[in-house]
Amino acid sequence: MLLGIVKWIILALALILVAKITPGMEISGFMAALISVAVIALVNTFIRPIVMFLALPINIVTLGLFAFVINALLFALAAFLVPGFSLDGFFPALIGSLLFSLFSLLVNMVVGRTRAAT
Repeated sequence: MLLGIVKWIILALALILVAKITPGMEISGFMAALISVAVIALVNTFIRPIVMFLALPINIVTLGLFAFVINALLFALAAFLVPGFSLDGFFPALIGSLLFSLFSLLVNMVVGRTRAAT
């Protein structure tokens, strides 16, 4: 559980860094970043699988490149849902989602995945 909280805090800091790098993306503060990371995780857990399944034909035709568009749209959805997290269009959402995905991958590689206690 402690490892999950540490990852959550690191990802919130990463989201703040991504907002500083990406033009057109703003995070109002650390609390907004924490809430944003939680909302992104919930969107990716519950909504992303459904959208990926529905978009499977176009994803096959585009050889998986449409997944980037889906990620950007879901990232924008999270920004829409969280006060203090804003995007100024599609391209900031695309760049922000790509950078946040890279930071998330790095955090998971360094910190490791959380596992349920058995």
